[in-house]
Amino acid sequence: MAFLIIATVPLSSNASAESILGALSKAYENNSSLNSARANVRVTDESVAIAKSGWRPTIEGFATIDQSSSHVNGKNKNKRTTTGEYGGQVKQTLFDGFQTRNNVAAAESQVRASVESLRDTEENILFKAAQAYMDVVRDRQVAVLTHQNVRFLTEQARAARSRFKVGEVTRTDVAQADASRASAVEQLAAAREQVLVSAATYRQLVGHEPGRLRAASPLSKLLPASLDAALVTASREHPTILASEHLVDAAAFSVKSAEGVLLPQLSASAGVSSAYSNTSPIASQQDGTTNSATIGAKLTIPIYSGGRTSALVRQNKESLSQARIDIEVGRDLVRQQVTAAWTTYTAARQTLAANRQVIAAAQLALNGVVEERDVGQRTTLDVLNAQAAVITGKINQAKAKHDVVVASYGILQAIGHLSAECLNLQVIKYRPEEH
Repeated sequence: MAFLIIATVPLSSNASAESILGALSKAYENNSSLNSARANVRVTDESVAIAKSGWRPTIEGFATIDQSSSHVNGKNKNKRTTTGEYGGQVKQTLFDGFQTRNNVAAAESQVRASVESLRDTEENILFKAAQAYMDVVRDRQVAVLTHQNVRFLTEQARAARSRFKVGEVTRTDVAQADASRASAVEQLAAAREQVLVSAATYRQLVGHEPGRLRAASPLSKLLPASLDAALVTASREHPTILASEHLVDAAAFSVKSAEGVLLPQLSASAGVSSAYSNTSPIASQQDGTTNSATIGAKLTIPIYSGGRTSALVRQNKESLSQARIDIEVGRDLVRQQVTAAWTTYTAARQTLAANRQVIAAAQLALNGVVEERDVGQRTTLDVLNAQAAVITGKINQAKAKHDVVVASYGILQAIGHLSAECLNLQVIKYRPEEH
């Protein structure tokens, strides 16, 4: 079944074929890993609301009821007492050593970092989807070329047998033709298997099986003018670096929040309550309802906490130092990715141009060798070697086209520009700030 799909692809019209940007649009909307990352940002958003709760009052209500029974000596009666109380209390923090202010600032920086991490995830998913798209295109082309090679070698093996019967070639020529055909059949099986593997990866990333796919072109117009320009853009705009910078801000505010525990804490509270008591059958002087109200303030001055607070401060300072180092780690990683992508793109373009000449020369040589073989000037092995050169050149050409397109997407991803906006994808943009 895989062969039938491969064989019909070149014969189908491109009118209804899917483009690479269409596949990226579906990956942007449907990819499970990307939707999970978006959900994680929404989870992080709530940390801001949690931090802001430190500025707001807390209100509690309460209600209790108790009933007790006792025997009255000499009167043969049981005394039942019912008591109850209900009310409410309001507590408000007036000063907490600036902990809440710093916690809110740290939470907001964490949210900004998570948004940049989401942007990085989006770019990674789009790049993987583009790579999967080109893998399917390449592997289908390789399968078709390998199938054509099998057909050619089958014909050569048949011709070798016919020529052997009339004494024009030896048994060795027939064996060489059969061996080359068998090897090509094995390569075709491997090529078909690779098509299925690439299709499975495409299905995982895009969300559906690959149908007819159009040939894609590199994003040359969207690329920087030079490697140096790409490195400058990446250092300024790559989401990994921006996320690390926001995490440094968050760590700095966490240090200030930990230091705030060493400062005095001031809070105020107010409450009202109503207490009720009833004793039967003998009334008590304490029976009735009592209403009360309280208001007050509490000042707490930390003196010694067993060294816990100081250790937390030191721990947060070390986390801040690590976050600053992570910025440099991110810069080095981004620089390496940009350089690798740019080098791959340049080499692939050169390979693509060179392969065109290789294929043309190999095809011309094959035609000549076949004609010379027919008049007895070349052997069957010469024809087989010439055919192998042609097929190898065409397969290398398919791989070079794949590498050029993938590397162009890799450069955009490495500089932080492989986004739905830059690619002009026809999708509803996900905007984290709306949540």
